Amino acid sequence: MAIKSSIHATNPPLSPRLFPLSKSCGLWVDQIPPVQQSSRYGNTSYRTWHERLTENVESFMLRFLPDDLKPSTVEIIPYFTERFGNSSRIDNGTGHETNFAAWLYCLARMGIIKEEGYHAVVARVFVKYLELMKKLQLIYWLEPAGSHGVWGLDDYHLLPFIFGSSQLIDHKYMKPKSIHNDDILDNFSSEYMYLSCIQFVKKVKKGPFAEHSPLLNDISGVPNWKKVNTGMLKMYKAEVLEKVPIMQHFLFGWLIKW
Repeated sequence: MAIKSSIHATNPPLSPRLFPLSKSCGLWVDQIPPVQQSSRYGNTSYRTWHERLTENVESFMLRFLPDDLKPSTVEIIPYFTERFGNSSRIDNGTGHETNFAAWLYCLARMGIIKEEGYHAVVARVFVKYLELMKKLQLIYWLEPAGSHGVWGLDDYHLLPFIFGSSQLIDHKYMKPKSIHNDDILDNFSSEYMYLSCIQFVKKVKKGPFAEHSPLLNDISGVPNWKKVNTGMLKMYKAEVLEKVPIMQHFLFGWLIKW
């Protein structure tokens, strides 16, 4: 059965203390407008935003960590801050997104996130993260880190296509080819992450879909979502987890060991 995001939106089995900083991060974007500069990508106001994030992140972590787990901040804070991109290069990509997955994994390892809350983590926490990242990418024009251009899924993300395709497995009516139906995108993108990603790609890229996103267009010809999801997982492993230029920056510790 397909799983709508709204199923976990009202009463998820998650601590409400996981959410305040994401809301604050969005407000900071409104408070720190982009500066006028000659280059299109990499607005330097992003560094000011990231500095504010760094100043507040430890106090945020300490709010929801029990006393015996407070020392873990030395490991989980870098995963949290790195998930938003690199402030020196003013870029963002799948490697940074992987740090967010690592942060969530650490919380699960420590028992902060329970197994019964996994669906809610994707439907609420990850979706909120994705919304904030789209805002950062559009406002500060973050440079795509390691983008494959037209031969990639998206300039910045891969995980939402994995989670999104898994949401749609066994959907009675929606098939991979449904991404070409604008009425479906308009009516269901708020419920299904994959459709939301497609709608965003169509919004920010100009021209025929088959030309600016040929890989996504080809995937729409796959007969079912299960095969799409399996292919996405293989792509993530090959194009992110096994790529030295991406994973050379990844940190290891006692929660995620080498």
